[in-house]
Amino acid sequence: MTLWALLLLYGAPWPFTFPGRVASAVGVDVPDDMKSRIPVVLLACGSFNPITNMHLRLFEVARDHLHQTGMYQVIQGIISPVNDKYGKKDLVASHHRVAMARLALQTSDWIRVDPWESEQAQWMETVKVLRHHHSELLRSPLPVEGTDRGQALSVPAAALELKLLCGADVLKTFQTPNLWEDAHIQEIVERFGLVCVSRAGHDPKGYILDSPILQQYQHNIHLVREPVQNEISATYIRRALGQGQSVKYLLPDAVIAYIKDNSLYTKDSSWKGRSIQRSKGKTS
Repeated sequence: MTLWALLLLYGAPWPFTFPGRVASAVGVDVPDDMKSRIPVVLLACGSFNPITNMHLRLFEVARDHLHQTGMYQVIQGIISPVNDKYGKKDLVASHHRVAMARLALQTSDWIRVDPWESEQAQWMETVKVLRHHHSELLRSPLPVEGTDRGQALSVPAAALELKLLCGADVLKTFQTPNLWEDAHIQEIVERFGLVCVSRAGHDPKGYILDSPILQQYQHNIHLVREPVQNEISATYIRRALGQGQSVKYLLPDAVIAYIKDNSLYTKDSSWKGRSIQRSKGKTS
C-alpha cells in the first residue's frame, strides 16, 4: 500500500515536526481534501534589510496558489537572511535582520526564520542554502499521528518537496552574465523547483522563454500572480527611514520599534537631499 493510501486510510492530519527548528514545532491542521497532497516547504532567501509586509505577502500568495493547484499542501515557510559577507551596500548586521524577521513572524503559525545561512563563515550561494535545508528535512522521518486508530505513521521526508520562493526580479537575474552558474540554475529548477511571484515591470514568462534551462524545466516553475500589486521595497523603506519619514503599515509595528530602539537605517548619507522614488523589481 502506498504512503498516501495509508494517510487516507488513517485520516491522518499533518502536525509535522522539523529537525533543527529555531521555533517550536508547528502543527498544521489539514482539511480532509488536502491529506493526499504533496507536502511542500517554501524557502525564501534574501537580504530582508529590513523584512517588510511585502516579504510576508509573498508567502501567503504562494501558498494560496499551490493549494489551488490541487496538488500541494504547503506546511511550512522558511526565511533565510543572507550572510553579512554578501557585501551589499547598506546591509545591516545579520543578527539585526534575523531579530527583525523573528519579530515580524510572531503572528505567523507556519513561517519561521532560520539563521543558518547568516551564521556561516562566508556568503553562501542560494543552491547551497537549498541543499542544506533539504538535508535537514531528510535527516529524520516526519511523524504523523493517526487520530482514528490511535496509531502513529511515519512520513518519509523524501515525500516532501522544498521549493525556492522568489519574486520575478530574481528570475530575471538568471539572465545576468556571471551572476549565476548554469549548473546551479539547473539544480534549483530541476531538483527543487521555483515559486515565482509576479512584480510590476517584469515578464516572468518571457524570462523563461529566453532561457534554455528554464524552458526545459518550466513544468517545475510556478508563476504566481499577485492580485494586489505593490512596488514598496526594502530599498524604499531604507530611504524613508533615512529621511525620518513614517513607514507605519509597511512594516510590522514590532519591527519598526526594533529599528528605532537600535537606531538602524538612520545615517545613510546617500539618501540625503534626494526625493524618495519607489524602486521596481527589488524585494530586499
